[in-house]
Amino acid sequence: MSAAEPRPAEATAPAPAPLLEVEHLVVHFPIKRGVLFDRTVGHVHAVSDVSLTLAEGETLGIVGESGCGKTTLARAIARLVDATEGTIRFRGDDITTAGRRALQPVRRELQMVFQDPQASLNPRKRVGQIVGAPLRLQQRHGSRPPNGDVGVRVRELLERVGLHPEHVGRFPHEFSGGQRQRIGIARALATDPRLILLDEPVSALDVSIQAQVVNLLDDLQDDMHLSYVFVAHDLSVVRHVSNRIAVMYLGKIVESSPAEELYVKPIHPYTAALLDAIPIPDPKENRARERHVVGGEPPNPIDPPSGCRFRTRCPRASELCARVEPPLAVYPGGHLAACHHPLNVSAAEIATATRSPLSPAGAGEELPSDVHEPAGDAPVAG
Repeated sequence: MSAAEPRPAEATAPAPAPLLEVEHLVVHFPIKRGVLFDRTVGHVHAVSDVSLTLAEGETLGIVGESGCGKTTLARAIARLVDATEGTIRFRGDDITTAGRRALQPVRRELQMVFQDPQASLNPRKRVGQIVGAPLRLQQRHGSRPPNGDVGVRVRELLERVGLHPEHVGRFPHEFSGGQRQRIGIARALATDPRLILLDEPVSALDVSIQAQVVNLLDDLQDDMHLSYVFVAHDLSVVRHVSNRIAVMYLGKIVESSPAEELYVKPIHPYTAALLDAIPIPDPKENRARERHVVGGEPPNPIDPPSGCRFRTRCPRASELCARVEPPLAVYPGGHLAACHHPLNVSAAEIATATRSPLSPAGAGEELPSDVHEPAGDAPVAG
């Protein structure tokens, strides 16, 4: 090749496909009424048009107050609750409406740890039976444990989560709350999964035990190359375990960003209010800091408000918020937020913000000219 000839363009490696893709997921629960003939008189809007992605080895934290739909979202991803609309893809395969037989290989790679270990563990079964049940189900369908022996594998799993192998003969009530949660984690690990959905796994535990379980999950992720969806309402816990955090309010994702970015620069007023609810250990600093006050109760999920669902409690709400649902806008640093009057962004960042492909379908299709203007006397921080 002569010096005058151009060099061929180097092939760019394609980006790896996400492990999990959720597109415009909707979960509604019908409200029935009637004695002889059940009539559907309404629906509970538990999850409304949620989209998200999860890469291999990543931890996505999902936070929000009680009743926001985060647990329903996790259960829908695990196919424990049927989706009303939308698409769920795991490793590129659409599992939204997959039947029992088609879900068998998916169940091995997608597991869930529930919030209350006392309720999720069968009180009539011994630990060895509980942890070994997934392995025995695999044997029925032609798979075998790595070492070929269920009992040996169960003891290995118990030891891996910090329990003694001799505990296989005990019942769940003979353990503490933290130990029961470790049993639930061991059961989830039995099938060698790639993704584990964690539904508030430490909320029922003491603070010191929370730290132990969080450290255990972190070590397991490094050793086994796991991916997590970590559902919680404690933002201080989510900060330490997540690569990205999504904030939910009344069934919708209102903000999503890298973990540290969210805590340093919250854009949505609801996120700022959640962060202000975290107490600061120093009493003087805690009293002196400026708080974003949110009053009132969350709206009824049977009849959510028009436009922005947070507008009924938002101190920055305007008439625009009632008319137009704000789309998820992309701000610098991979930060997404759905707000007409965002916090902590400059005028230049607002002007260059673009609509995210994860934005709810139809949200803000035709934004009026007054979008992103401050509400009344409320200044836009920046």
